[in-house]
Amino acid sequence: MIYEEKQEQGILLDGIGLTYGKGASERQVLQNVSLKLEPGEFVAVLGPSGCGKTSLLNILAGYLRPTRGMLTINGKRHTRPDPEVGVVFQQANLFPWLSLARNIEFGMRMQNLPKARRRERVAYFLELMGLEASAKLLPHQLSGGMKQRAAIARTLANDPEIVLLDEPFSALDALTRENMQLHLREIWHKTGKCMFFITHDVDEALLLSSRLIVMHPDPGRVVEDFANPLTEGAADLSFARIRSSADYSRLREQLLARMDGVNTLI
Repeated sequence: MIYEEKQEQGILLDGIGLTYGKGASERQVLQNVSLKLEPGEFVAVLGPSGCGKTSLLNILAGYLRPTRGMLTINGKRHTRPDPEVGVVFQQANLFPWLSLARNIEFGMRMQNLPKARRRERVAYFLELMGLEASAKLLPHQLSGGMKQRAAIARTLANDPEIVLLDEPFSALDALTRENMQLHLREIWHKTGKCMFFITHDVDEALLLSSRLIVMHPDPGRVVEDFANPLTEGAADLSFARIRSSADYSRLREQLLARMDGVNTLI
């Protein structure tokens, strides 16, 4: 296949394929994944283990190069990690020897941003995350939720085009997890960033996303891609109100069935 550079805004995945090994040991991990991720979308990616969700995220992050296809960001080919793409992992991965504020500042220092600009952005994201009082604390002095808020702040401070989140709340207790979900939704609305959120949790996907993608394995491929009707224009809706809507249970059951391979249209 011959590709031309696309001068379109947003993130484009065009015919992405990924294969490991050769000959008898060859394994196709991703097959013909084509998506367009628009600025300001919150895309939740669901699917069973082994369906290629994390491999797709690693390609978006520039950690893996696809065997086939092309990835572009705002018309420019993307093949390696760069500040255009921010990543938040399951574990916060903060630098243990740096204070919370210094962790948030780290990426900006690597980009040689002026000191005044760094201070301004650190102050903004400390306030946005509700972490002002903890700015001088070291990571071991923070709770799990605070660490993840700091990790999200560190990512957003670099002003990426897209933020990739790989099950960032899976290690948190139920109450902290729901608080973080609410916080992330608020941050998304305030920053307008494109969020690409991997999760195994159907409820989490339904509550947070503006768009839902379901993947199946062997090989990893997209089998559903649709706008989430529950959150359309729902910036101020409580999670309880979304859960109580007439469509919530129906969509939840259909998504669970689709993830299990039942051919049920959403």
